[in-house]
Amino acid sequence: MHTNISLQQLRYIIEVAECGSINAASQQLYVSQPTLSATIKDTEQELGISIFNRTNRGITLTNEGTEFIGYARQILEQFDLFEARYTNTHSSNSGRLSVSSQHYAFCVQAFVDLAEECHEEEYDFSLRETRTADIIEDVKDYRSELGILYISDFNSKVLTKAFSDAGLTFTPLFQAHPHVFIGKHHPLAQHQSLTPDDLQEFPRCSFEQGTNNSFFFSEEPLSHLPHRQNITYSDRGTLTNLLTNHNGYTISTGVRSGEMGQSDIVAIPLEVEETMTVGYVYHAERSLSPLAKRYLEKLRMHIEANPTVNTYYPYKQ
Repeated sequence: MHTNISLQQLRYIIEVAECGSINAASQQLYVSQPTLSATIKDTEQELGISIFNRTNRGITLTNEGTEFIGYARQILEQFDLFEARYTNTHSSNSGRLSVSSQHYAFCVQAFVDLAEECHEEEYDFSLRETRTADIIEDVKDYRSELGILYISDFNSKVLTKAFSDAGLTFTPLFQAHPHVFIGKHHPLAQHQSLTPDDLQEFPRCSFEQGTNNSFFFSEEPLSHLPHRQNITYSDRGTLTNLLTNHNGYTISTGVRSGEMGQSDIVAIPLEVEETMTVGYVYHAERSLSPLAKRYLEKLRMHIEANPTVNTYYPYKQ
């Protein structure tokens, strides 16, 4: 069977599936709604399948559509890898480093430090703050050399299996007790420590995880604890606004970067037994590049400057 489906069609349909509506996807893609509707219709007719169910509340994937999206993502991922490998305009000696991470300010600061150190070198750097499942996929498919994320007693069984299935190894960087991040004008800001009960009357802020929206893939620890109100968001800028201008809270490692230290956000220890082990995943059969090792050293410098964490010995490659 020969088809005339383009990569652009696949990208459009995947975006519609992720947004859950043609209107939202059109805004993300800067493409008109009629164009997207026509793309979906043409693709469905070409393949003889129905990709979406249309309802008054929006659109959802059919069983055929779910299978289609899975194959479409694989095609685009492989093409992106091909394009990155063969259309690179830099010389073969240029330094390349790609890192995917959960939304940690210290990861960004370490990246900035590395870029500044390499200012006279030729390089091609990429830092992607993204969802937990996407970090694993990025490293698995060689889009990123390193993936920075955490495991805990609660999620370790699920994530460790995901690492193993992807052929990845997890190496710990540090262990930390969960801290509550709130604005300095929050009603709880003067507390020396907090309990989960203290937080129940305030909205919890959490990064959205897309289709892998389970407690085990949550970027915030203790996401399974009950809370009356929840706000999801997709970038750290939004989180900063929510914490400084609203009585929301989020839970993280307690590691504060210089950027956060100068903001109106405070970190308060949470009285729970849970601990977070933050580390990195990589392909076990490949040695880390010199740039990746340099990045990890910058990362450790920021981590070790925080008295709230227990660091592990540097990993030797």
